[in-house]
Amino acid sequence: MSQAGTTPGGIKPGDIKPVGILISGRGSNMAALIEAAKQPGYPARIAVVIANRADAEGLTIAQAAGIATEVIPSKGKERAAFDAELDAALKRHGIEIVCLAGFMRLLTPGFVEGWQGRMINIHPSLLPAFKGTRVHERVIESGTRITGCSVHFVVPEMDEGPVILQAEVPVPDGVTPEQLADLVLLEEHKLYPQALRLLAEGKLRVEDNQVQVQ
Repeated sequence: MSQAGTTPGGIKPGDIKPVGILISGRGSNMAALIEAAKQPGYPARIAVVIANRADAEGLTIAQAAGIATEVIPSKGKERAAFDAELDAALKRHGIEIVCLAGFMRLLTPGFVEGWQGRMINIHPSLLPAFKGTRVHERVIESGTRITGCSVHFVVPEMDEGPVILQAEVPVPDGVTPEQLADLVLLEEHKLYPQALRLLAEGKLRVEDNQVQVQ
C-alpha cells in the first residue's frame, strides 16, 4: 500500500462490485452496509456474509435480507488453514471487496496480502490513536476530549493500514465506555457505507501510504 500513486486493488469504476462481509457477532456495521447497498445507484452489493461463529447474531439479519451466509468455524483451527477456507469461500462467491465488521480474528499476512487494497475495516477511534482493544475504556481513562472512528485498508499489522475516512465524536463528561461505544457506533454506521462507496467507485488512490479521494 506504500507505492506512490496506486489504485487500491486495481478497482475501477463501472460495474456494481460484489462485497463479502466478515462478522463474529451482532453485525451492526454489517446491517448498515446492507441498508446502504439497497439504495439506488449504490456501487456495491452485499453478496455474502461469512461468520467464524455459528451463533453470530448478524447471520440472522443477513438471511432476513436475502443475503447468502456461510459459517466457517475458526475455533481449534490453525490460522493458515482457517484463512485458506475463508479465501476459498470469498472467491467462490465472486467477491471483489471484503469488509470486516466486528470480525474478531487476526488474519494471516498471506491472506491480507492476497486481498490488499480490496479489504477494509472500521475501528472505533481516530487512528493512529487507540489501536487494538478496550478502546473506549482507554479513551476515557486518558482524558481525551475528542474520539471517533476510522475506516482503513487492512494490512498485516493490526490497525496500521492507510485511513480512508474518519469521523469525530466528542467525549461527554461522565460518560461510560458503553455509552461512548453507542455514540461512536452511530458515526460508524454512517462512515462505513461512505468509505465502501468510494472504494467501489474506484475513487481512492494511495500515495505515500496516504489515501487520496479522486
